[in-house]
Amino acid sequence: MLGLTITGERMISSVSVLITVLAAACITLSCPAYATDLNGAWATDASSCNKVFVKKGSEISFQQDSDQYGGGFILEADRVRGQMATCKIKARKEDGSAVHMLAACATDIMASNVQLSARIIDENTIQRFFPGMPDDLSIKYSRCSM
Repeated sequence: MLGLTITGERMISSVSVLITVLAAACITLSCPAYATDLNGAWATDASSCNKVFVKKGSEISFQQDSDQYGGGFILEADRVRGQMATCKIKARKEDGSAVHMLAACATDIMASNVQLSARIIDENTIQRFFPGMPDDLSIKYSRCSM
């Protein structure tokens, strides 16, 4: 080591300086931030939003018979809820107009890791795609205003 000992108040001061320097570096060097806000309710058919989702207070959930009107999901921070599974996003990477997420998902009977990839079409439209597969296997989703 350097042979220096830092104790007490001086150590706290050094930690504060380090945090300030790191924060300034993040701002200056553009530390990763998620520019794309995907939070909210998303449905495969925008005209069916009120048949797929219900909002009670500030909470959005699925209508009881939502599966009859198409697919959808609810994204809230690091959590994705589908009609059959709930997932916790473990990693997220933005690559141009694409967002890739790795999520730990659970249903009533099993758990698995799932890769979710979506291309941002505009702020209210995304297209889920499956890397390595033909584009015609993609699914478009529209943001529901709730």
